[in-house]
This record gives sequence, structure tokens and C-alpha cells, in this order.
Amino acid sequence: MPENYKRNPNTRCVTCDKLIYKRPSQIQENGGRAFCSTICYGISCRKESPCIVCGKPILASLHKKTCGRSCANINRVGIKYKINRPRDKVKSQRALKIRLLNKIGKNCERCGYNKYEILQVHHKDRDIDNNSLDNLELICPNCHYEEHYLEKSWLKNVFK
Repeated sequence: MPENYKRNPNTRCVTCDKLIYKRPSQIQENGGRAFCSTICYGISCRKESPCIVCGKPILASLHKKTCGRSCANINRVGIKYKINRPRDKVKSQRALKIRLLNKIGKNCERCGYNKYEILQVHHKDRDIDNNSLDNLELICPNCHYEEHYLEKSWLKNVFK
């Protein structure tokens, strides 16, 4: 390139501090921020947060606390899992259903439907905290739906 066509640098790249030329209107339009390449622009747009163990930068968009498995293991030291943990609701419901299947049988108590895999535990007094076996019954999804939703159905008003 001939010497008379070369432009003198009039600003610096915000990211790498390299001397560059940009049109004055471009500099003004971007609020004084100028970049020598798309790579430097991309670097300036990155939002990073430090790893809570080693301080290495992590992309903030990933919502991570640590940079990798080794730092995660260091961060996890001393945590006592399953100690003073509240009872797992799913496990207790499964155990309850198994007890009822053994006691009552494998059929719906209302209609006799025999696919025990889909039977549901119903609380007769509608108190979900009252898990005494006298208060519980195993019923199929259809009977369960009838029990809870049929009385409130909006269709009752439509077809009188």
C-alpha cells in the first residue's frame, strides 16, 4: 500500500490497546469505544465471574460457581449430605403405596380396576398429613377424578 494512502491511528482498541484508525463519526457514534477486530469486540462483550475456589474467570451466562470438577470437589468438602435432611416426599409416598398394595390388594377399591401400577393413594378425609392406613384407599385415576372434581364440574350447569 502506498504511503500516502495510509491513515494515521487516531484511537486505541478498548480491549488490546492497539493503535487503530476509525472514522471520527464512528468513534462518536460508539461513545468512544473502538475495537481493532471482531475478536476484540467479542472479548469486550464477555461477562465473566470468578470461580469461588481458584478465581479463574468463568462465563457468567453458564451460571456456574466453579470452573471445573476439581474445584467443585474442593468446594463440596465438609458438606454432610442426608444428615438432618427432611424426609423425601416421593420415597414416603412410594412406601405408603406399597404398604397399601400389600394390605388391601391390587385392585381399585371402588370399581375393581386391576392395573395396580396406576392406582393412586386417596385420603378419605382429604387431609394429606393424615397417613393412617384407615384413612387411605387405593383407587384408579378415574375414580380419583370423580371423587375430587365431579362435584365442581362446570358441565353440570351446561347439561341440566
